[in-house]
Amino acid sequence: MIEINHLVKKYGNHVAVDDLTLTVEPGKIYGFLGPNGAGKSTTMNIITGYLGATSGEVKLNGHDIFLEPEEAKRCVGYLPEIPPLYTEMTVREYLEFVAELKKLDKKLRKKYVEEAMETTRTTEVSGRLIRNLSKGYRQRVGFAQAILGYPEIIILDEPTVGLDPKQIIEIRELIQELGKKHTVILSSHILTEISAVCDHVFILSKGKLVASDSTANLLERMSGAQELQLAVKAGQQEAKAILEEVPGIAGISLSSEQENGVTTFHLTAEKSCDVREDVFYACAQAKMPIMEMKLASKSLEDVFLELTSQEGGKSSASANATGCCAAAFSSGKQGGFEQ
Repeated sequence: MIEINHLVKKYGNHVAVDDLTLTVEPGKIYGFLGPNGAGKSTTMNIITGYLGATSGEVKLNGHDIFLEPEEAKRCVGYLPEIPPLYTEMTVREYLEFVAELKKLDKKLRKKYVEEAMETTRTTEVSGRLIRNLSKGYRQRVGFAQAILGYPEIIILDEPTVGLDPKQIIEIRELIQELGKKHTVILSSHILTEISAVCDHVFILSKGKLVASDSTANLLERMSGAQELQLAVKAGQQEAKAILEEVPGIAGISLSSEQENGVTTFHLTAEKSCDVREDVFYACAQAKMPIMEMKLASKSLEDVFLELTSQEGGKSSASANATGCCAAAFSSGKQGGFEQ
């Protein structure tokens, strides 16, 4: 659906996007993650044709965004971080105006507008001026203009920024609904949002792709050795001495001071070892009651911080990045680029 090959965007000496290569398959919801300045919004603006590129290639449904801009843009619906609304228009007037700008079939425009309002639940406010709507409804109107005419690709840049918790839940549900019929790319700083709605995650850092995988695979790949949180009813020294005798435990650290006779440890197992059963039997034999034992798994936040804090080059996670293209960009193509 989208192919990006060796994309570079420079502002003077600053490299915003650095040799970015990735592919987006149809029928999934993709998350774009990265710290401020990682190149997420720049990449989205290039994909949608709002920005040129210094070099590289971007194809949308087979159409080169630089060489066939009109054909490529017909495949995309875009919701920027600040929705492009004309606040003196009513919702219906605005969507009819957008339908005309998109050059949608005149016979189908009314149908498209009605269906976009129905999907985004804005029909009830269709006659109201946009300036009088709440932020949540304005965001819905922005969604309506993005999906008008059923483009194959929907690109959303920070779609829930500034919304209250109830509105955020409603917008997430809308994104999941859109994902059933469209390919959706979502940029967000809210990692729980990415985890909740996205099938696949791209993590960018300093303009480079440092990871590309499903959320589940990314967490599994970055988790490494098994880690356990263990709370036992025993003294610190006594418990530590017993745990040190358990085979397969590589590290023991005190997680919290003793409280009500309970000491909590953080255990790290040797690679490919599951030590839970041995820990249980060791504690039972020593008559040391286990009050709690659970896996200390990494969160998407942990993975994000680990990947984006690495200096220079791609991380080991990106070495296995899925769906990346290796085709080199032909230096003969200069159309549409900033020289």
